[in-house]
Amino acid sequence: MAQDPYKVLGVEKGASADDIRKAYRKLAKENHPDLKPGDKNAEERFKEVQAAYDIVGDADKRARFDRGEIDADGNERAEQPFYRHYADAGADHPYHSAEGYEDFADMGDIFSDLFGHARQPGGGGGHGSGARTMRMRGSDVRYAYEVEFLDAARGAKQRITMPDGRDLDLSIPAGLRDGQMLRLKGKGMPGLNGGPAGDAFVTVHVKPHKLFRREGNDIHVELPVALHEAVLGGKVRVPTIDGPVTMTVKPRANTGDRLRLRGKGVAAGKGGKRGDQHVTLKVVLPEAPDEELTAFLTGWAKDHGYDPRAGLEG
Repeated sequence: MAQDPYKVLGVEKGASADDIRKAYRKLAKENHPDLKPGDKNAEERFKEVQAAYDIVGDADKRARFDRGEIDADGNERAEQPFYRHYADAGADHPYHSAEGYEDFADMGDIFSDLFGHARQPGGGGGHGSGARTMRMRGSDVRYAYEVEFLDAARGAKQRITMPDGRDLDLSIPAGLRDGQMLRLKGKGMPGLNGGPAGDAFVTVHVKPHKLFRREGNDIHVELPVALHEAVLGGKVRVPTIDGPVTMTVKPRANTGDRLRLRGKGVAAGKGGKRGDQHVTLKVVLPEAPDEELTAFLTGWAKDHGYDPRAGLEG
């Protein structure tokens, strides 16, 4: 079971909605996986913060949590049994007492009426025929779902099948982050006696990509370049999340040199400015032995040799 959401966010139970929002944003930024890649503790903390804000950041859920109707995971709490269920065993039972209740005709009738059981026509109390029911909102449900890196970066629409066999249409916004939670209103459990359905909350996990790595809204990629491209420079094709583009490698490029493609990163929310793509060059020799290249470099090294490790030993 999740921890108390107020404690997770570090706020008092009576904190304002604005204070709760500020605490969430601060903790989410401090522990976001994109800002702390590979830090499992930060990743777990980020998920706890997201789950806590999902409860107390929603006015309705916060009220229900404060009343004890749902737990810290957003699940409905089991109905607490009345003491009467166990104690009322008739007048001879040691716990039975009518003291203080003489003015109430029948507590069973009151509970029956309150929770929607039908009253018989002409029954006691003069209420007449018909049944009154209590409408109750359905429970929220939670799922986890994996999406491809490019779908999360570019946005996509997918139909997914839930464990209970239902199909849900999931709209993945462009720029979605790993661990982000999507709310599908009315897609939870059905309500009782005509009450509204609950919501479905889908925590989305983004699969890693073989080429691209995300940091904030920027994309990073390592680009292999041939020896002659590094020495002489030239035009090269570079993969981006939108498809390949052409960029220029300047002469005398080296492994580790970084180039930038502006606006080729991930969108920063709806209508937000896109990040950039950072390209790190990696000079790669031919896979097959090249005798001509070997002979050339052997002669070249005699007169032009240099030590790239100079100064490494202090």
